Amino acid sequence: MTANTSPIILVDGSSYLYRAFFASQQADMRTSEGVPTGAVRLVTSMMRSLIKQYPDSPVAMIFDAKGKTFRDDIYPDYKAQRPPMPDDLRTQIEPIHNIVRAMGFPLIAVEGVEADDVIGTFAREASAKGLETIISTGDKDMAQLVDQHVSLINTMNDSYMDVDGVKEKFGIPPELIIDYLALMGDKVDNIPGVPGVGEKTALALLQGIGGISDLYANLDKIASLGFRGSKTMAKKLEENREGAELSYLLATIKTDLELEMAIEDIPAPIADNEQLMALFQQCEFRTWVRDLDEKAPVTAASAEGEPEAPTEIEYETILDQAAFDRWLERLSSAELFAFDTETDSLNYMEANLIGLSFSIEPGKAAYLPVAHDYMGSPDQLDRNGVLQQLKPLLESDTHKKVGQHIKYDMNVLARYGIQLKGVAFDTMLESYALNSTATRHNMDALADFYLGVKTVKFEEIAGKGKKQLTFNQIEMEQAAPYAAEDADITLRLHQTLFSKLEKEPSLASVFSDIELPLISVMARMEQQGAMVDATQLATQSMEHGARLKELETTAHELAGCPFNLSSPKQLQDILFEQQKLPVIKKTPKGAPSTAEEVLQELALDYPLPKVIIEHRSLSKLKSTYTDKLPQMINPATGRIHTSYHQAVTATGRLSSSDPNLQNIPIRSTEGRRIRQAFVAPEGYKLVAADYSQIELRIMAHLSQDKGLLNAFAQGEDVHKATAAEVFKVSLDEVTADQRRSAKAINFGLIYGMSAFGLGKQLGIGRNEAQKYIDHYFETYPGVQRYMDDIRLQAAENGYVETLFGRRLYLPEIKASNGMRRQAAERTAINAPMQGTAADIIKKAMVKVDRWLQSSDTGARMIMQVHDELILEVPEAELEAVSAELVELMQTAAKLDVPLLVEAGTGDNWDQAH
Repeated sequence: MTANTSPIILVDGSSYLYRAFFASQQADMRTSEGVPTGAVRLVTSMMRSLIKQYPDSPVAMIFDAKGKTFRDDIYPDYKAQRPPMPDDLRTQIEPIHNIVRAMGFPLIAVEGVEADDVIGTFAREASAKGLETIISTGDKDMAQLVDQHVSLINTMNDSYMDVDGVKEKFGIPPELIIDYLALMGDKVDNIPGVPGVGEKTALALLQGIGGISDLYANLDKIASLGFRGSKTMAKKLEENREGAELSYLLATIKTDLELEMAIEDIPAPIADNEQLMALFQQCEFRTWVRDLDEKAPVTAASAEGEPEAPTEIEYETILDQAAFDRWLERLSSAELFAFDTETDSLNYMEANLIGLSFSIEPGKAAYLPVAHDYMGSPDQLDRNGVLQQLKPLLESDTHKKVGQHIKYDMNVLARYGIQLKGVAFDTMLESYALNSTATRHNMDALADFYLGVKTVKFEEIAGKGKKQLTFNQIEMEQAAPYAAEDADITLRLHQTLFSKLEKEPSLASVFSDIELPLISVMARMEQQGAMVDATQLATQSMEHGARLKELETTAHELAGCPFNLSSPKQLQDILFEQQKLPVIKKTPKGAPSTAEEVLQELALDYPLPKVIIEHRSLSKLKSTYTDKLPQMINPATGRIHTSYHQAVTATGRLSSSDPNLQNIPIRSTEGRRIRQAFVAPEGYKLVAADYSQIELRIMAHLSQDKGLLNAFAQGEDVHKATAAEVFKVSLDEVTADQRRSAKAINFGLIYGMSAFGLGKQLGIGRNEAQKYIDHYFETYPGVQRYMDDIRLQAAENGYVETLFGRRLYLPEIKASNGMRRQAAERTAINAPMQGTAADIIKKAMVKVDRWLQSSDTGARMIMQVHDELILEVPEAELEAVSAELVELMQTAAKLDVPLLVEAGTGDNWDQAH
């Protein structure tokens, strides 16, 4: 019998099977013989996670049975367009079933119905008997089953949903989920729904009137709801009543099946460890084999397979010169060693070195503390003496090193006069080049994902929040194993990740030719920093403060009463309750939205939203830049030192933080004024070199459209050329407005903009915008062909590639949710261009840096923002450096159209841009 204190877990096996398969496609996990195991591993990991989270709970795993269901009888086209099951997934079903049984879970599949219906029946039975039940699924349809006793958990993203959670996520209670699904339909399951009803419209109908039966009883009230299309919606519903009712029937999960097992008879799992051992060995899940039995024999990995995990862990703490000498000798003779620094700050310009860790072989590592100073800390070797002895090794090109995010260590060592060389690998970048979206790229996440190892988290030894200790305060008994593990895991990660990269030459090239050389380039840029004029920024802040007060007064006058401009709730009341402005969009909880895009639309017709937008924008600039930048000036250098991130964006673009240089506006006057505060030191000028229309040029190259290729080859203004073709006028007759519209089309379409989006941007109707788009594709048919082809490639491969082989995996490209799938398709179109542009400027940075290091110009690269490089250049070298910079950037890649770089100079960034 089920204990009332432990919830019953119902696992939607079919949902996890498919999601695990497409998620695992990113890492392409296989045995040493090439047998796919990614879905097996992820499903098993999910089940292990459930056991750990609910150790005493009964668990059943439910799968779809083979063959048709009653829904196919009702509607023969149900799921008819779904592609056949991929072969790599088909071969993993039996191993998954075997592991599920060996773990002690009942495996249930009922002919004629879907897994959803079995789960629904169990859930309603449990609810009727007052038994707490959790459905483990990634399927939104299951939200209809949630009630006071039934909740949902998604172990793939750790989300939990009860009744309030459903309301928050969908904007409606569980009892309206079926109506929601029926109105919208589902293209993946081929449920028709009501044409023209999307998510927003469905919510407006359900929140305004009620479910489908209520809607058909109150068709006359729909027009009064006031959403777009509400006046014609009653007619649409009436015309598609049969489809709506059919969709409701198809979307409804059955809850009245006659099942052979009662809910309370589902057992708590008892695993057959001997059988599990054999299955895990067969799949080469070595970490899980060791979990079952540390002495269990493990099949040896082949030369091409996953590197063997260590059978024993040996970590040493180096506290005397004799031990240090032994390790120095071992490091000097090693072909490759992993190392890591421990410091007392994440700010590389302020961090003090507390210790170093090293590893030469998996499972064996050492920690060398040099600055732990808590009361009772043991005697340690002198930091300066240690660094003096390590300096020749660390600065040697012939002694190869691997690190995790080694740029940070490089910057820390630079503070002690050590220029780290011989960096052969970086596990963060190996993971990023292998797959930018499979997991986060910090060491803890990588160890868990690729090694199945749970590392010691910093918070576990240092605490959290204000009471968190810095590393020098952590006792050696905790600090040493933690630090040694960092080096050990780094080495093991490298062996695993690089073996995977070697099997994909294009990805290995992205790592070795683009990402790895960039580390030292960015380290130099970060250490150099950029000068800002604090006095100028202070003046701007004062002016912004005065302007904000003026805007606040104006807003209060327009509202007729004082209110907090930063409060969405008060703003909702003012705009929609008091001023009765039209509600354009609602939040998931059903309240009128005051989001930026809503205010921008309202600002076209009403003065108050326009004032709010200006206030928000100026307030953000003040708090983020004019107030904050002066506080970020390093007292030792007099400069600000941003941090560049190589492994954050999915497409390969660099990002930056503290400060975020990428987000400083360029089109607004106030944004340009902030750039004016980035100044050149005395005797220098700033040079800013920017790729012109690089993504359009890449589109021309990738699409091979003759019109685009010719326009760029002839050096034409491509926006003007597009305008001439789309608006059927000569080049000389193109107006400024026509060129602006053509520019919106050129850039909008490569970002997957719809006719609705283009119309909104240009302030024209959707139909007129669609005509522009149609004319565009008639003019440039190669672009249309490229977009169609890339969508098909993405769906077939699960990823798209840049010109240099960087991959962006798209797990949502076959998503059942239409909006997510369409978003993935838009990404598929844009990512090759955006990613190629990112690769080109990275290659350019490496070329420019090599030239600067070998020349005696005195110029230095100080910033990279989007497609732009900014250098500080001695005035006497200005002409020569500018010319060479343009040449190096234009030859960073070879396309079928010329790369154009425009360079400017000035006393500040704004002048130079």
